[in-house]
Amino acid sequence: MGPADDDIDVLVAGGGNAALVAALTAREAGARVLLLEASPKLWRGGNSQHTRNLRCMHAAPEDVLTEAYPEDEYFDDLLRVTGGRTDEALARLTIRTSAQLRPWMRNHGVRFQRSLGGTLHLARTNAFFLGGGKALLNAYYQAAQRLGVQVLYEAEVEDVEIEGGRFRAAQVRRDGATARVPARAFVAAAGGFESNRAWLREAWGEAAENFLIRGTQFNQGRLLRALLARGAQAIGDPTQCHAVAIDARAPLYDGGIVTRLDCVSLGIVVNRDGQRFYDEGEDFWPKRYAIWGRLVAQQPEQIAFSIIDAKALGRFMPPVFAGCRADSIEELAGTLGLDGGRLRATVDRFNAAVQPGHFDHAVLDDCATAGLSPSKTHWARKLDTPPYFGFPLRPGITFTYLGVKVNARAQVQLADGTTTPNLFAAGEIMAGNVLGQGYLAGIGMTIGTVFGRIAGDGAARAALQPALA
Repeated sequence: MGPADDDIDVLVAGGGNAALVAALTAREAGARVLLLEASPKLWRGGNSQHTRNLRCMHAAPEDVLTEAYPEDEYFDDLLRVTGGRTDEALARLTIRTSAQLRPWMRNHGVRFQRSLGGTLHLARTNAFFLGGGKALLNAYYQAAQRLGVQVLYEAEVEDVEIEGGRFRAAQVRRDGATARVPARAFVAAAGGFESNRAWLREAWGEAAENFLIRGTQFNQGRLLRALLARGAQAIGDPTQCHAVAIDARAPLYDGGIVTRLDCVSLGIVVNRDGQRFYDEGEDFWPKRYAIWGRLVAQQPEQIAFSIIDAKALGRFMPPVFAGCRADSIEELAGTLGLDGGRLRATVDRFNAAVQPGHFDHAVLDDCATAGLSPSKTHWARKLDTPPYFGFPLRPGITFTYLGVKVNARAQVQLADGTTTPNLFAAGEIMAGNVLGQGYLAGIGMTIGTVFGRIAGDGAARAALQPALA
């Protein structure tokens, strides 16, 4: 299947950002590394291929980042989106280490660009990859090849052997056969279970049938299932995930970032019955966009509609699918399959509640509604300027938060309270330690990169100097 059994120091399961960072780190520490990617080479990289940036702490302006983004503000932002459901020690470790990531990434071929301005508000907090996630992955795979990391595609870890509290071997399926692959240390970085429709139904019921998967179809969660079955301690809630409201016309898999709709805060969002159900102007979009997938999932038939008028045009990222256009609210309702009278009544109530204010989408402005439930607390402007546009929304699942519990050394914790000295985890498979719920733009790549480095270093130590592990 790959190198001789006794040649593998560190076995890495996964082919995305966290797995590659772990593999590169372990190889540079002197370990012989084999990386197993479940997908074909064409689709390598998991969800990382759809990413654009990572969130970084910094004390002053640095290269592509403006102003400062201190630790406490970063942590407060995380607390706000997670509702406090986070391991503070691991969260602060992630935040502090994020300040050190970009030089390491550059040394492995990643390039950064000036971040987008305007409505995304990310120039201060997030560093954007030049060429996006695909370019980042290609740089890492090229670095891995130069360093001698061995890579096998269409090789999925289906089970693991854990004996005496230590990892012994993985059961790997490739070319229709299963082989036992022993190694001195193992890094689990194979993602969550968001592509496993049966598992989603276990958590969400029949509503899961209407979910779309923004990323890879290969994150089936088989390694996560195996780890939990072999005694790893679970962390997180299977119903919690990074869920975004995306265009309902998006493909089932791999729609990526372009299927996200960024116009929500500039209008109103209604459900199948033409009723609003949440504050569209609660906070800046990068801090709140990831709540909308869950909100839509809670609506009848898991469908909603973003409604804007001509005043919003040019103020949000252009969508990949054109919105339905009409010269009246009633006509728009008919195009969207909604009851015209109900939508008209909802718009009239909203317009009547809008208070005078100074509209500024770059700040938390004073344009709000009064006497309306739910209120719109910022960027509330009357929908009164044709043409009107409507976009159908579905829950778009990026990754799930159920995972394995780890410590600050990225070692997997077992349900009996012990620690595995040579079994590590990084990326989505352990992100629930930091993300109990909600999401903060760019933090997924930060978690994967931080813990990928920690896991890779720890795995190399465990393999090469087991007495020190």
